[in-house]
Amino acid sequence: MEIMEVGRRLHLLRLSFGQAYLWNDAGALTLVDTGIATSGEEIAQAIGRLGLRTDAVRRVVLTHYHEDHCGGAATVAAWGDVTVMAHRLEAPVIRGEVPAPPPNFTEEERSLHRSLGAHLLPPAPPCRVDRELEEGDVIDFGGGARVIATPGHTAGSIAVHLPEHGVLFTGDTVAHVNGLVMPGVFNMDRDEMISSFRRLAALETAVACVGHGDPITGARDALQKAAAEISV
Repeated sequence: MEIMEVGRRLHLLRLSFGQAYLWNDAGALTLVDTGIATSGEEIAQAIGRLGLRTDAVRRVVLTHYHEDHCGGAATVAAWGDVTVMAHRLEAPVIRGEVPAPPPNFTEEERSLHRSLGAHLLPPAPPCRVDRELEEGDVIDFGGGARVIATPGHTAGSIAVHLPEHGVLFTGDTVAHVNGLVMPGVFNMDRDEMISSFRRLAALETAVACVGHGDPITGARDALQKAAAEISV
């Protein structure tokens, strides 16, 4: 596992599969996404390596229900006084009340999904969702984190924008692969996801923390350039 310092308050935790982001408000910690079902121990180790404690985690924000983003949430939720948050449309899947609808794979994506071993990932254990989020909600971290609905990857995918810091957590609406900024893959509705991508590109953003790949610096220009090059 690798820990990357993105900023003074922000670290990327690159897990055995997937990644999570840790935001630190004077010792009060927020996790954005939690990796796969076996990631809890890795996240705990990362928090310790940063000189922090797991019982300092105050909230978990899940960008969507896929197992490489919400898999570790149940473990983290048991660490103490942790509020788990996700969009209203994702919450029933995360709680285990309904099955997750599969993506609408293209043939190319189906091959990519298998080559990455994503079809072998352990299912995410059911996890409580304490707060169901909606477009425009503000979460109490990073000076006021604004929830942006980004449907398309899943129906209730969200991004989280910290205007005070110019930080944007994109979930899987944005990917950064081999230096290329692009829309994410494995979507429910690609056209809807592209609209969400373009919406994110319009934000004042210095750093975009993507679901897969390194954070994007100079993010607004990079996202706008990628949006202009999308073929629908």
